[in-house]
Amino acid sequence: MWHSIFSLPIPVTEKVIRAILIYVFLVVAFRVNGKRELGQWNTLDLAVLLLVTNAVQNGIIGNDVSVTGAVIGGATLFAVNGILSRVTYLVPWLQKAVEGTPTVLIQDGKPAQRAMRRENISLPELLAIARRQGFQDLGEVRTAVLETNGTVSMFGQDDSRRYHPAMPDTAPA
Repeated sequence: MWHSIFSLPIPVTEKVIRAILIYVFLVVAFRVNGKRELGQWNTLDLAVLLLVTNAVQNGIIGNDVSVTGAVIGGATLFAVNGILSRVTYLVPWLQKAVEGTPTVLIQDGKPAQRAMRRENISLPELLAIARRQGFQDLGEVRTAVLETNGTVSMFGQDDSRRYHPAMPDTAPA
């Protein structure tokens, strides 16, 4: 019994390579498909996520259903993620390539329709986000930015730029 639980029917290197290839595929797929935050996903997004996890599972495990294989695959995914996180922190152009750049959704009180279409965010979705941030309607929003982590930052018509010590470029003139 214990032998079948822990024995590896495929080589460790194949297991590691499979996990790395699937990880790279998923990073690229998520990058191409936009930057919605998990809380902004709809039913279709969740369905795709569940189906993708099932579809790529076999690519990672191959013919291996052992506990050892699962631990190696999981450890590889965590290691690759940790390394990529560190490297993107140290290499700005790679961070921009992996995470993208913020997208302005409302500029000077006007919705940026092209940007909203590119990011698959509708006016009703943007209005719901505005309400969660305390705005009654989009007319109160001067600027809305879809950040690289999927959150939307909104600034009201009467917001003035404030100084923050962590952001020296916000110092008053």
